[in-house]
Amino acid sequence: MPGYDVIVAGGSVSGLLAAREAAAGGLSVAVLEEDSEIGTPEHCGGLVSIAGIRNIGIVPDASAVENTKIARAKILSPSSGFEISAEKQKVMVLDRRAFDKQIAFQAQKLGAEIKVKCAMRSFSKKEDDGPTYIVKTSEGDLVCKYFVDARGVASIIARNREGVLQSAQYEVYAPWIERDTIEVAFDNQRYPGFFAWIIPTAQGSGKVGVAGRGINAASALQSYIDGKGKCSIVRKVYASIWVNGPMENLVSDRMIIVGDAAGQSKPTTAGGIYTCGMGGVLAGRAVAEAARKNDDRLLAQYEKDWRSMFGAEFEKMLLARKLLERLDNKAIDELFSAVPPEKIEEASASGDFDFHSAALAKILGAKSATRMAKALLGNEIRRLIDIS
Repeated sequence: MPGYDVIVAGGSVSGLLAAREAAAGGLSVAVLEEDSEIGTPEHCGGLVSIAGIRNIGIVPDASAVENTKIARAKILSPSSGFEISAEKQKVMVLDRRAFDKQIAFQAQKLGAEIKVKCAMRSFSKKEDDGPTYIVKTSEGDLVCKYFVDARGVASIIARNREGVLQSAQYEVYAPWIERDTIEVAFDNQRYPGFFAWIIPTAQGSGKVGVAGRGINAASALQSYIDGKGKCSIVRKVYASIWVNGPMENLVSDRMIIVGDAAGQSKPTTAGGIYTCGMGGVLAGRAVAEAARKNDDRLLAQYEKDWRSMFGAEFEKMLLARKLLERLDNKAIDELFSAVPPEKIEEASASGDFDFHSAALAKILGAKSATRMAKALLGNEIRRLIDIS
C-alpha cells in the first residue's frame, strides 16, 4: 500500500499551498484532486489584493492575471447606490485555472505528487504501527501520517448546511461590462442574504454572478443579466458557498482542515484566495515542523496563527452579515442614502481589501448613525407586522 507523510484531499489554493509548504519541509506529499484538471471548475471570482498574493508567497504569471486595472466599485441598493474608489486597494483579477496550476507546479518542484481524477472515498485511523491514516481513493488505498482536508464547501455540507448559499457565475461578453469597474448589487428579495456581482476581466468581458439563501441561482442570475442588456454567455458554473465563518477545532490528532473546508472564506463576500491560502500555508508549515520535531502538539500552532491573523476581522464580518440578512429592501435603500459622501471618500482612501471591516466602520460612521437607526427600526417594525 503506497505511503506518504502527508496526503492532501483537494487541489485548490489552500490544499496546494499546504502541499507546497509540507514538501518544502522535506515531507513526502500527495495531492488528490477529484476533478480532471487543477483549477477546474473555476467558480471563484478571482478578485484578490496584490499584497495578499505576496503574503502567500507567489507572484502570478502573466497568464494567470486577467485584470489589474480595477479603479472603482459601484455598490448598489434596489433604488440607490454609491461609488468607492478602488485604486488604493490595489486588487487584481486572476484566472484561477492558470493560478492554481502555478501553485501546483511550485508544489511539484518541491517534491509533491499531484493526482487528478483521483477522488477520496473515505479515510480511517490505523493504530497498529503508530498513528496513521488509511485513505481510500478511486485509484486504490493509500497510507499517510498526516491528512489535510482541503475539499472545499463539500466537506462542510456533510456536517452543517446552515451557512451554505447557492451561487451561479457566468463568464460573459457584453458591452455593459467596464474593465475598471466592479459592481455589487444588493436586493434581499432577489438575492436574500447576499448580492449580485460583476468582476471585469477586460473591457466587455467579465464574471457575472449571484448568490442567495433559498434561491434558484440560475434563474436569479439570468434575470440580473437580462436587466443589463445584450450579451454572450460563454461559460456557466454553479457552486455552493459558505458564509458562516471558520469551523471550530481545525486540528484533530493528525487531521488538519484548511480553506473552504475550514470555513476560511470571508463571511461578507465568500472570497477566500488570501484567507484560505494563508490557511494552507500555515497548515503546511505546522505539519512540517511537527514532523521534524516529532511533536504533534505543534500542529495546533496553525490554528492559533490563522485565528490571530483573521479571527477578529471575521467576527466583525459576521456581524455585518447578520445585519444584512435582517434588512428588507426599503431598509437597504434607507441605509445607503444615509451614508455621507465624506465617509465614502475616507473609506476609499484608507480601506484594506483583505480587512474591509475598517472601511465598513467608516461608511457606517457616527454622523449617519441616527438615520441608520431609523432605517433599522423601520425594518424591524415591518418584520413584526409581517409576522403578525
